[in-house]
Amino acid sequence: MESFSHIVILPAAFVLDLVVGDPRALPHPVRWMGTAISAAEKPFRNLTSNPIVGGLFFALALILATWLAAWGLVRTAAAIHPLVGTALQVVLVATAVSARSLWDAAGSVWKALDKGRLQDARQQVAMIVGRDTAGLELNGVARATVESVAENFVDGVVSPIFYAAVGGAPLAMAYKMVNTLDSMVGYRNERYLLFGRASARIDDAANFLPARLSVPVIAAAAQWLFNSGGAAFKCAVQQGRHHISPNAGLPEAAFAGALRVRLGGTDSYRGIRVEKPVIGAGHPPPETDHIPRACSLLLLSSALWVLLAWGVETLIRIVA
Repeated sequence: MESFSHIVILPAAFVLDLVVGDPRALPHPVRWMGTAISAAEKPFRNLTSNPIVGGLFFALALILATWLAAWGLVRTAAAIHPLVGTALQVVLVATAVSARSLWDAAGSVWKALDKGRLQDARQQVAMIVGRDTAGLELNGVARATVESVAENFVDGVVSPIFYAAVGGAPLAMAYKMVNTLDSMVGYRNERYLLFGRASARIDDAANFLPARLSVPVIAAAAQWLFNSGGAAFKCAVQQGRHHISPNAGLPEAAFAGALRVRLGGTDSYRGIRVEKPVIGAGHPPPETDHIPRACSLLLLSSALWVLLAWGVETLIRIVA
């Protein structure tokens, strides 16, 4: 019974995320993680005069505390009844997955563009990207949206499902803390260049394997949807490493090949122009209609990944 209960966690969590998403009215672990990060920053900065060492202890302490808290909650729930423990794991893993929120966010941008409301689209896309959006034209908004969907496929789907399959909800929650740390302190600016270095490196390490596993999954979904699986895989292999990130370039290049669009190029961050390598050279920039296509690719890729992870996990449990 307990083994069967564990087997249903991944598909149940994925379905729960698709149905419910992340309602703002309900408490969410990521908000608590953000509060913990903000509260812990100053004490750990004062812990040592070396900001790199302080940042390392800061990241490790928060990641371990998150794993322990989730582990304790799951153990307590399972002690009440195994099904209660399983239900809690489903809920926790669902909060770590963000396929629905990505779909909704990109869909909001698409709806605004489709109705000709460029200013509204700029405001919507500003909620999911870090670049300056006030001056973006239609192609720039579409590109930012497609890039966000592609990059966050790993952070929001592949990695949390991967770590949930390996170590259940506690490890998925620990990964979510890793990802939240990177999003809050993993910046190359004056404040976080040294203190946030460990958080950024841990995030790179945590996403290294999932990012590479995402490529064949995206290619399979692209073949099914657009008959472009070969182009997706080829673009990821040949151009994915051009990205400044060791991981983000792979899914972005796979999406670029799948959708036959050009990503990357010039962006502005707080008024500073940043030149990014072009991915998908030779293709046109994304248009409005590429956003729902990217969302379809996201959804099918997510479903295929969950099915694959669930199948491998089930097989291992049966054999063990």
